Amino acid sequence: MQKIDLDGAHDLAINSLVFMSQDSELFSRFLALTGITADQIRTAAQEPGFLAGVLQFYLAHEPTLMRYCTETGTDPALFQQALRLLPGGRQDAY
Repeated sequence: MQKIDLDGAHDLAINSLVFMSQDSELFSRFLALTGITADQIRTAAQEPGFLAGVLQFYLAHEPTLMRYCTETGTDPALFQQALRLLPGGRQDAY
């Protein structure tokens, strides 16, 4: 099994965001679920927890996750690992 570090988690989340932004239907769904607008993405991406939210979006919809992983050659297990490393993604932090 592959391992991921904090830099890799950050890169995975950014790449996942770029991937979804290239698919208007997927991106529209993400915006609708998060309540932000396309012009707010750059600002929102600087907020703690935003990148964890991107990964959660993929993890909440397996077909989307598997499509990304198939098209990019990414191990799906990396999403869960990455989520635990990013601010706002650790479920045991409370």
